[in-house]
Amino acid sequence: MGYQVLARKYRPQRFADVAGQDHVTRTLLNALNLNRIAHGYIFSGHRGIGKTTIARILAMALNCRTEVGSAERPTHEPCLKCVSCREISSGGGAEAGELATHSFDFIEIDAASNRGIDDVRSIRTQASVQPARDKYKIFLLDEAHQITDAAFNAILKTLEEPPEWTIFMMATTEPENIPQTIRSRCQHFSFHAVKFEDILGQLNLVAAREQVEAEEAALALLAEAGDGSMRDALSIMDQAIASAPCNEAGKPLLAATQIRELMGSVPNAVFERLLEAVAAGQSTALMEQLNVLLNAGHSPSTLARQMVRYLRNALMAKLGGEQTELLQISVDERARAARTALLFSEEDLTRNLQIVLRTFDDLNYRQEQRFHLELGLLKLVHAQRLLPLEELLSGVAAGAPVKTRDQGSGVRGQSAVTPASRQPEPNKGSYGASAPGPASPGPATPSISPFGSSSGGWGTGPSIKQDVSTPAVESRIEAETSGGSVLPSLRPEEGVRTGHGASLVEPAPPFGAAGEEPIAAVTPASPFPAASIPTVGFAEIATEGALAKAPQPARAEGSPTVEALRAGVVTALANGGHASASQLLGSANWILDVASLRIEVAGLGKKMLSLTVNAAAEKIIRQELTRLGGPGRFMVVPGEGGASAGPQMAAPLAGSIQEEAINNPLVQRAKEIFNAEVRSVVDLRTK
Repeated sequence: MGYQVLARKYRPQRFADVAGQDHVTRTLLNALNLNRIAHGYIFSGHRGIGKTTIARILAMALNCRTEVGSAERPTHEPCLKCVSCREISSGGGAEAGELATHSFDFIEIDAASNRGIDDVRSIRTQASVQPARDKYKIFLLDEAHQITDAAFNAILKTLEEPPEWTIFMMATTEPENIPQTIRSRCQHFSFHAVKFEDILGQLNLVAAREQVEAEEAALALLAEAGDGSMRDALSIMDQAIASAPCNEAGKPLLAATQIRELMGSVPNAVFERLLEAVAAGQSTALMEQLNVLLNAGHSPSTLARQMVRYLRNALMAKLGGEQTELLQISVDERARAARTALLFSEEDLTRNLQIVLRTFDDLNYRQEQRFHLELGLLKLVHAQRLLPLEELLSGVAAGAPVKTRDQGSGVRGQSAVTPASRQPEPNKGSYGASAPGPASPGPATPSISPFGSSSGGWGTGPSIKQDVSTPAVESRIEAETSGGSVLPSLRPEEGVRTGHGASLVEPAPPFGAAGEEPIAAVTPASPFPAASIPTVGFAEIATEGALAKAPQPARAEGSPTVEALRAGVVTALANGGHASASQLLGSANWILDVASLRIEVAGLGKKMLSLTVNAAAEKIIRQELTRLGGPGRFMVVPGEGGASAGPQMAAPLAGSIQEEAINNPLVQRAKEIFNAEVRSVVDLRTK
């Protein structure tokens, strides 16, 4: 007979020969052993993974004429020698040879070309006739999803209650297109993609039988190119053998270089170098390497596809390590993917994969593919310069220019002077009052929160708009500090206010002689280049662009203090029937800013706090603040830690629920045992 391609010549003829579908073959063999034969089967999965092959093997096992347990057929595997086996296997078995004949009891139909209602009526007619010779009359419908809905409806009753000798098998790559009424009447087997190791083992076996000398890297390339399909890998191997040179003995020699040229691919070492340039931020080197690849004749679309696969492998290596089952590649390629994964974080690899995937999609409908590929790779370099959102919010990003303003001329400039180290300053509240929290002599650590430390409230802590200092100021402080003091005594008029209203106490420049130029404030680099940073000696900052906000005016001399606001609000809440909220806010930490008031309640969760300080209590607080001339904005939030940073709970009112709770014997006993104190009492009976 004529030449048979490898995919047909080495088509499995027994269940044991099928690679990568153990869950299917094991179930079918058990069903044969128990004689639990269904009247309908659906085999689904993508191309070249054994759907039609297993359907033929099952048909051979059902109609095999050799008795089970004999020397020729010890198990339910087909014998491959009887007439029925030879007839069914003739579609792909090389062993059948000239003895292959046509079977009248195994009918294989191409459903893509026989998809109408008339074709299904013919199947119904044949199914009603008993088998000519074998035990079962078997219908194999390949590409069954192509059958029309009307044709499926016509065969529905026959499929539900077929004659006892009729079995239907359907192979499809799109099981979702088969009506649910059909699927519910059949046993559905979902086939898996063949693993890389299984394909590689089969290719080694085929190379040995075909007397082909093949490098391990070459077979690994063929197995990877198969992409989970055994038939695809064998087809590419067949083509590679035909184009391979022969050695001195006349045997074909498969080399990795030859296979890459045949498939038009490039080594993964190239993509490793490309991503090394991306990680180093070397745009020029990246474009030069890409130019070499494109000038060599490689398609931009092919390069993008290969880079997508390489980035995916690097991401899987980052997630599961070099030996993870998520990598279906050779050992050498696993090590390469792991090396690339070390250059990036998981977030970077995910973002890079998304960028290259989008670039690959653009190449499918763009004319200037080279330009779009270059742009996509440049985006990878630029993406490495993106800052995490936390850094943008907290203002600890480094490297951006700091905008300042000259005091005399009003012209904006840039200051690149950054002190090597600085002493931390205590957090400032309203009117220069120090917020709770000890000062540390060590270097200041930027806070991740955009609001700074919790004890200082809005506009306090080491945020970007408050961390203002100069080398001259630091030297002055160091010269005048004694006994561990960080800041010298300052006059109130030397303070600086930010756009958010927080008061910063800094020595007023200049420290030099009269007429000397004022010293520009040096601040950490701002991630918001549109906003200027305040300089020492200016009352307020100036903003511009999308982030511009109207500066808040400085508080008047006669503005109420924190204690006055606290006393007024607590009294108003108690008079308004909110005794629990009154006691709770009386022991809270009040942080007064120029335009806002922040009340931190420690030791109470957000849910419990919302039950106590409800909408009615908030209305009373707002009215009382307005009456006292306090800020227009306020917020009540849970504080950090188990203890409040503010004063203790005020004395409970006579006859109140707070007094009753504190005088309760159980509470008194708990205070004695645990040496505890009552911070707040919440009455939830009316909530």
